[in-house]
Amino acid sequence: MELLIISIFVLGYAVIAFEHQLKINKAAGALLTGVLCWTVYVLFAPNKDIVSEELTHHLGNLSGILFFLMGAMTIVELIDAHDGFEVITSRITTTSKRKLLWIVSFLGFFLSAALDNLTTAIVMASVTRKLLGEKKERMFFIGMVVIAANAGGAWSPIGDVTTTMLWIGGQITSSNIILKLIGPSLVCMLAPLVALSFIMKGKVQKPAAGTSSAGTGLSTAFERNLVFFSGVSLLVLVPVFKTLTHLPPYMGILLALGILWVLTELIHHKKDEDEKDYLSVAQALRKIDVTSILFFLGILIAVSALESTHLLGRLAQLVNQKIGNQSLIALCIGLLSAIVDNVPIVAATMGMYDLKAFPPDSYLWEFIAYAAGTGGSILIIGSAAGVAVMGIEKIDFFWYLKKIGWLAALGYFAGAGAYMLQEHFLHL
Repeated sequence: MELLIISIFVLGYAVIAFEHQLKINKAAGALLTGVLCWTVYVLFAPNKDIVSEELTHHLGNLSGILFFLMGAMTIVELIDAHDGFEVITSRITTTSKRKLLWIVSFLGFFLSAALDNLTTAIVMASVTRKLLGEKKERMFFIGMVVIAANAGGAWSPIGDVTTTMLWIGGQITSSNIILKLIGPSLVCMLAPLVALSFIMKGKVQKPAAGTSSAGTGLSTAFERNLVFFSGVSLLVLVPVFKTLTHLPPYMGILLALGILWVLTELIHHKKDEDEKDYLSVAQALRKIDVTSILFFLGILIAVSALESTHLLGRLAQLVNQKIGNQSLIALCIGLLSAIVDNVPIVAATMGMYDLKAFPPDSYLWEFIAYAAGTGGSILIIGSAAGVAVMGIEKIDFFWYLKKIGWLAALGYFAGAGAYMLQEHFLHL
């Protein structure tokens, strides 16, 4: 049974990894892998009722992550429908490549912490298109956006799906992860940013007139600002809600969505139906990436099958015996996340290490949050942010590896070194 489950998982993972070559969406592979792993488990189990109870237990935990992602993605889509991000782009006026590079990077870093790295990468890719006309130089900016967005997402409980998973799972707390990882994450961004600043020289070549999008024009300046600042503020307050009420984070994100839903219904109630529909939450729900949510569901169900069959526990014992050092384990997890998706890696890690042995906010969980969040920047397929901008800008895999990969690796190891030094000398 165990060998068959492992074979299904490995085969399913191969389908996910070679999504583009096989022309099969990774969500389909993940769903099949998850269901088949549990099917094999229940067919060979002596007590099928216990297996069903285990699945229900796991699904209850996983649904919190899925509802959180769905709520956050809907809020961001709603802001975008109101051209809310024009609040940012309209204020960038510099023509210096170096200054623009620093502005874009810091915007991506902090915006990712407030929203999430995938959304931030998409937004900042759109920003750079409006500000840079030459694609070759724009790709360097896009590469830095990927690094900055992933680094910014690592230190925020809502900035990266893996950090969110650890937060919801109880491995980390919101205030502590911000305190411990903001410094190393900033180093992770600054190291490649400083290096790239020596390469980027001269003035920015603006896009040709008429090629920059100017928004839909369906919302007024007041509505645009109101929805943008309300949406971002509500997202930022989600960790505060969890701390005050001790309810799961998805309750906070659903509360935020409900408030923004009522707000947009009130400010648009006098508009005609077509405009009102475009600016509604219902339209935003139709636009969110449901395939990504189904992918997370499938792969997390598959990993939960490995956990229930105790395969992950035995793997943890093997890793501890062969490697042992927590820092080296975390670094390996980060490098592995550059090759395969970091979601199943972190999900597997959460099942491998017990909270009794490694309590919340322990060194291992914090280092994993950093490593899994930033290690994916080394390859463009190593993170959701990288895959998104790869599609938007049609960036070649090997171009990214040659031009940006070494910068991302520089930042990854610099940030990891900063975290280890911080723990050794400051004991935060």
